[in-house]
Amino acid sequence: MGCCSGRCMLIFFCTLQLMTALERQAFDFLGYQWAPIMVNFLHIITVILGLFGTIQYRPRYVVLYLLWTLLWVAWNVFVSCLYLDLGGLSKESDLLSLGVSSHRSWWKDNSPGCDDRDLPATRWQSLESPELISALGCWLEYQYIEVLHCIVQLLISFLGFAYACYVVSTFTEEDSYYK
Repeated sequence: MGCCSGRCMLIFFCTLQLMTALERQAFDFLGYQWAPIMVNFLHIITVILGLFGTIQYRPRYVVLYLLWTLLWVAWNVFVSCLYLDLGGLSKESDLLSLGVSSHRSWWKDNSPGCDDRDLPATRWQSLESPELISALGCWLEYQYIEVLHCIVQLLISFLGFAYACYVVSTFTEEDSYYK
């Protein structure tokens, strides 16, 4: 087995997908977004099963990973559309927190480079609701950070899907060869 075989590449992409999903899970926990927490949890379990199937030459687990990857792609497209306010969806809705709480993306209050602490006092007094002020001086607004998370997941998923298809076909060819 070469170091750049389809099997090794799938192991690499599953590992990369696992690391990025765990990072995403941590930030969804910080924002109490329950729908993404549950979907990320299922994703982590399925990627582990796909990784196990790849390492142990179990094509059924890799097929499970393939089918889940299709759902994972749909989920990430949905989340991207939600944060970009496309298709009648709104990032201000409580879809991701399942209506259980009023929590939102952790990145909304903690985007990198945001500085909303030094607002002039006169501006605070002239506004009815200080919550309407968006954070000043952000490098990247929170919805774009969430969309970037989705784009990274989509890219890794597409590559993982392609290699998983190759690995399943290789495993089934080897099975038919030995029978």
